[in-house]
Amino acid sequence: MPPKKKEEEKPRVILGRPGNNVKAGIVGMPNVGKSTTFNIMCGMSVPAENFPFCTIDPTEARVEVPDDAFRALCDSHKPKNEVPAFLKVFDIAGLVKGASEGAGLGNAFLSHISAVDAIFHVCRVFETTGEGEEAIHVEGDVNPVRDLEIIADELRLKDIAHMEKEMEPLRKEVSRDGKAKEKKDRLESMIKILAWLTDEKKDVRFGEWGTKDVDVIDSLNLLTAKPALFLVNMSKTDFLKKKNKHLPKLKAWMDEHRPGEKMLPYSADLEQELFDMRQAGDLEGVKKFEEENKTVSQMGKMVLTGYHTLQLIHFYTAGPDEVKCWTIRDGWTAPKAAGTIHTDFERGFIKAEVYAYTDWKEHGSEAAVKEAGKYRQEGKNYVVRDGDIIFFKFNVTADKKK
Repeated sequence: MPPKKKEEEKPRVILGRPGNNVKAGIVGMPNVGKSTTFNIMCGMSVPAENFPFCTIDPTEARVEVPDDAFRALCDSHKPKNEVPAFLKVFDIAGLVKGASEGAGLGNAFLSHISAVDAIFHVCRVFETTGEGEEAIHVEGDVNPVRDLEIIADELRLKDIAHMEKEMEPLRKEVSRDGKAKEKKDRLESMIKILAWLTDEKKDVRFGEWGTKDVDVIDSLNLLTAKPALFLVNMSKTDFLKKKNKHLPKLKAWMDEHRPGEKMLPYSADLEQELFDMRQAGDLEGVKKFEEENKTVSQMGKMVLTGYHTLQLIHFYTAGPDEVKCWTIRDGWTAPKAAGTIHTDFERGFIKAEVYAYTDWKEHGSEAAVKEAGKYRQEGKNYVVRDGDIIFFKFNVTADKKK
């Protein structure tokens, strides 16, 4: 008998409700390179001293998502207005053990994390700073697995406290009125979710949830429900060698405790060096360094990978007045995608005139795409694809006076 085919793993349901303005928070222990990474990603100057809790308030910036298709459309249409996709990035000060109970400046930082759609966990595997000095670590030594476990525990404990607070009045309401089905269903979901956090000691995003459970999770904005990307900050030397003694243990921990989530090694010191060269206009120096060392900056990859953790795709509206990149969830239908532009577009949706960016690139213009028969009219059941260029038609009539 032929061997049985291994069952394909079902894609995990992505929790949360990111809109067209996607937000990510950079978190981690103090002094792991969060603020340095943020500075490079955003080209902003924020405190990044080698000292715990130097970042008291989260710093926010918008990072343009690297997108060759958007740039090509802009170069062709030469519009009056260009609106690329952005990722709003928050630099959130370092968490420490006990943050869920207010240690360090924990409670304030944890509330900042609740505002984001995805979390970039920065952990360090370097022993010294770029200047060769010993890099302070709040736990005394470098141990990235321990650091990630501390952060995971703090986020989980915060979710438990938040849920217990929400459940207390709900229990009383259900006990007073046992026929309140909606509230009873919500409480049942919350009991199930809380048991997952307390008994299984696992993050919410790794559970298997029904539709009602997902609605409850999204309404609670739980920290452990947020998709995560793990950024491993290495020394410049180790990154170029692609070796570090902590990486195998870190990879094993990720495979066991964070299945399906990605780990991206990089070097903040190296990125800073490349960034400074670009700022000084030494593009030839950057090119030479990257060619000689067979490496490239990882910043663009961070932003793109962060987008992919949320299962987000882009569609475009393009013309002489404006070229704009819109962000939606993979799997959205045309009316729902239209709603990101304006609710009237979704409410009064008639049809979508669609062509793929790849067809536009091949044929050179919208007119040529039409001549090639690649310009389509799609209805309300059409599932928008990554890279679609769309013109929506809609009609909304005013409600008749009664």
